[in-house]
Amino acid sequence: MKKTVRIMDIDCPVCASKIESNIAKIDGVNEVSLNFVAQRMALDFDESKYEQIKAAIEKEAKRVEPDCKIIGL
Repeated sequence: MKKTVRIMDIDCPVCASKIESNIAKIDGVNEVSLNFVAQRMALDFDESKYEQIKAAIEKEAKRVEPDCKIIGL
């Protein structure tokens, strides 16, 4: 499943890079691209594991940037 979501309140490009790198390691995520300037994240992931992947993405994003919000996931 391919999906583009908004990711808001990331403080710096380094944090965005860390989030992107951590999400890429999640089992079932095929591809991720986080654009810090546009505050958008493009994802390609296994739709059959949607709930697990969604929870893992939110957990990884909050671990790096506790105030960030993912909209549309």
